[in-house]
Amino acid sequence: MKSILLTLLLFCQYFAYGQGINNNWITGYGGGFGDPDFGESTIDFFTGSASISLNHMEMDFRQTHANISDSSGNLLFFTNGYYIADANGDTMLNGTGINPSTFTNMFPDGLTIPQASLIIPKPDDSDTYFLFHTTIDTTVPLYAVHFLYLTEIDMSLNGGKGEVINKNQIVLNDSISIGKISAVKHGNGRDWWIIIPGTFSSRYIKLLVTPIGISSVSSQNIGIHTIPRIGQAGFNNSGNKYFHLDFNGEIELFDFDRCTGLYSNQILLNTTVGSAGACLSSNDRFLYSSATDSLFQFDLTAANVQASQTLVAVYDSFLSAGAFPLPTFFEHMALAPDGKIYMTTGNGTQHYHIIDQPDSLGTACNVIQHGLNLGHYYYNTLPNHPNYHLGPLVGSVCDTVYTGIPPPEERLTLKLYPSPNSGAFQITYTPLPENLILQVFNILGEEVYSQLLPQWSQLQNIYVPNLTAGVYMATITSSASTKSVKFLVE
Repeated sequence: MKSILLTLLLFCQYFAYGQGINNNWITGYGGGFGDPDFGESTIDFFTGSASISLNHMEMDFRQTHANISDSSGNLLFFTNGYYIADANGDTMLNGTGINPSTFTNMFPDGLTIPQASLIIPKPDDSDTYFLFHTTIDTTVPLYAVHFLYLTEIDMSLNGGKGEVINKNQIVLNDSISIGKISAVKHGNGRDWWIIIPGTFSSRYIKLLVTPIGISSVSSQNIGIHTIPRIGQAGFNNSGNKYFHLDFNGEIELFDFDRCTGLYSNQILLNTTVGSAGACLSSNDRFLYSSATDSLFQFDLTAANVQASQTLVAVYDSFLSAGAFPLPTFFEHMALAPDGKIYMTTGNGTQHYHIIDQPDSLGTACNVIQHGLNLGHYYYNTLPNHPNYHLGPLVGSVCDTVYTGIPPPEERLTLKLYPSPNSGAFQITYTPLPENLILQVFNILGEEVYSQLLPQWSQLQNIYVPNLTAGVYMATITSSASTKSVKFLVE
């Protein structure tokens, strides 16, 4: 499958501005329709906010989507659950025929299952990546999933474009959830836990991925009995909380031990039947849950989490523009590298909703309905990205592997661009599991500006008004370290 030339040109621009392993999102479909309302939209977060480029690619996307970039933000490959494409949008060598099933064959333009694909780097291997993926294996009497597949990609092959070297390896044959594949770093900071809920049971199935591949498969009976339904599942940024939202409106929340892989301390939250999406804020405090025309927030620090449920937004009756005006409801959510939560609309519209300040209590979280126009119609697509930046649990019993990741007191970095400037500049810094403080000082050591930087964020655009010409110092502070850089204002 060949992409048209426009794709190549746009991807060159995409490479120039991308930053970070999870900073690239791709949505859209119908690039071959010849209609300007259809095509693919790529979103990157290099500027500190969502920046959109419009593409026409061979691959279409529905609800299944996973991609990965290198640490500099260069897109490596992506999938829609039907096949795998390289960074140019062409079919990767040996990248066809994933997820073998009759259901898959019905959707050559991408599977309709949220969180049905997930990509992680193979531990201790800079060239190899693991793609975990599922489809619907049987449709009668109920849609059911039996197989979790592993496909292996080696990016050192085919001139750096990558090649699939091991495809559709069955690593799990069981009754498992429709989608809801999630992952979190092991407490040693190198290995990975891959998690998928079981069905017709209260089991959670856990695969431990190490440099040798899948080293163990285990399960734990905890929580409520579930049946195959869509929803959303995942971890908080710190990796010690896990949520599982079922379409019937129940959310299970657990503590998670990154060393042992064990769940504990279940909290069962009841929201609205028909709930489809959930997400945790970057500061790990707030859980958001969507239910078609309503969006709720739970405060996980409250003595009674259920009683903390707050309605933070109600659908405002907006219809998307274009040939097919459709309501922009609330559906699936994902936390982006800019610290905001983006939400699909439940229909094939051109918009994401934005939770602009998800670390804030109640309506101060500032829900901006249909706040991001993607420029093309899309099919409720969000990437399934784990927290790739999570490091070891320093000092814990499982902090036994040298990962090359220095301890927090040595990990903080800060870069500022441009200098000279007029008071508007961009900073990039190390993502850490805590809020940082940015301060700007004049040459006399007087603070002229300060701002809180969300945990796990890595880039911010800053504007300090009314600065006179001269030398200034920008400083960021964590609990263990401080980094500073001088800059000039003209």
